Amino acid sequence: MDLLIWLYLILYLILAYFRLDWAVLFLLAALPSYLIRFQIFGIPFTLLEAMILTSFFIWFVSKTEFKNFIKRKYGWREFKENRKERINYPFGWEIIFLLIISFIAVAVAKFSDGAFGIWKAYFFEPALLFILILNIFGRKEEADKNLRKIILAFSVSALVVSILAIYQQITGAWIFNDFWAMASQRRVTSFFGYPNAVGLYLAPLILVMFGWLFNSFKIIKNQQPTTKQYSKSFFISLIIILSFLAIYFAKSKGALVGVAAGLGIFFLLSVEKKIRLVIIFLALILAAGVLVYTPARNFALGKTVYSKSFQIREQQWKETWEMLRDRRMISGAGLANYQKSVAPYHQEGIFLRDYSDPDWHKKTVFNAEFRASVWQPTEIYLYPHNILLNFWSELGLAGMLLFIWIIGKYLVISFKLVILDNENKFIVLGLLCAMVVIIVHGLVDVPYFKNDLAVMFWTLIAIVSIQKIK
Repeated sequence: MDLLIWLYLILYLILAYFRLDWAVLFLLAALPSYLIRFQIFGIPFTLLEAMILTSFFIWFVSKTEFKNFIKRKYGWREFKENRKERINYPFGWEIIFLLIISFIAVAVAKFSDGAFGIWKAYFFEPALLFILILNIFGRKEEADKNLRKIILAFSVSALVVSILAIYQQITGAWIFNDFWAMASQRRVTSFFGYPNAVGLYLAPLILVMFGWLFNSFKIIKNQQPTTKQYSKSFFISLIIILSFLAIYFAKSKGALVGVAAGLGIFFLLSVEKKIRLVIIFLALILAAGVLVYTPARNFALGKTVYSKSFQIREQQWKETWEMLRDRRMISGAGLANYQKSVAPYHQEGIFLRDYSDPDWHKKTVFNAEFRASVWQPTEIYLYPHNILLNFWSELGLAGMLLFIWIIGKYLVISFKLVILDNENKFIVLGLLCAMVVIIVHGLVDVPYFKNDLAVMFWTLIAIVSIQKIK
């Protein structure tokens, strides 16, 4: 296995040397490669990390002024003069602060190996990729073409992940959890270790591809369409459908709600103002109807805040808040230190409440058999499963506020670009709504603290940055 990995990395190094842009696009199409793990001199690495570091190394030594420094053909005077002409990265200061804050979080976790590993994979390497993408794909004259290349790479990745998930749904093969593999309650996992990872990965990409698809429709409508344009539109439409099916078969409710929210925002911002007001009015009437009509209200609540998964999440949030309040409001728990820190506040289980039963509390107190039937053991997960608490517990208060700023800035930049109504309006709108998906899904899950998701997050930031500075 190690021999195959080294052979792969040598071939990737050759590809990066001759066609660095292809290497980075291949990297983006192969985000699930983080699941392949190995060690170099005892240091754990994933294949995804190795590709990022290899690509960055090739860029740094061959595409920057570094080689001229080595050859003494380039001095500090030239560096300063060129620096004046450079365009500042739209998220440059945010990345600097993030690396500092995240490293402080390593210190809070007492410089453990796990904390260093998380810092390297979730913050340092995604920041390197952000720099790579801006420098390789950010040239003004090729920005739009490169934008489509990046989305195509994501689309290929989504296609492969979705096909495996659908195959698992049909056959039950390669689902390495007997409970999820049973036909009556099957939940697909694709390449990942658990079903929700399918939704976390595919849901934002659906909105990115959706924006590209709408942009293609706009081109077809305004220009003389070609067979190639029709083929691209069909290809993207197929991947969107397969991705949605994969999420559905994974039974990832948070991802489905996130996609619905993203699509809702997409349509609101893509239609004319009058139609938008009509849609908002109808949505308010529908919401009021659900609130007033008891069966509809109970059904909606039963699928959301009254559900088993939400009650378990709610208990997690309570325990996390208690942990943070106990002298960790500023520092958080530190990177990779959440489980250890929250353990003293953990409750071994909860009684699942049936809100439709007026005698539920009475039965729970006085009926031992009933009490046993509604008892639900709870475990300590890696993260609190809430986007704010995730960042707060891992990075502290400053880290949480910084990510609120980064996400808010991303949304503001995207919205301004949509308002400008340029030729990539719908693609940028898809990027905006991809972040909406991440936020909505993140209310009940962990949409960042995973190798592929951290890289995807900063790739989205890089794409919007390119659109801003082009």
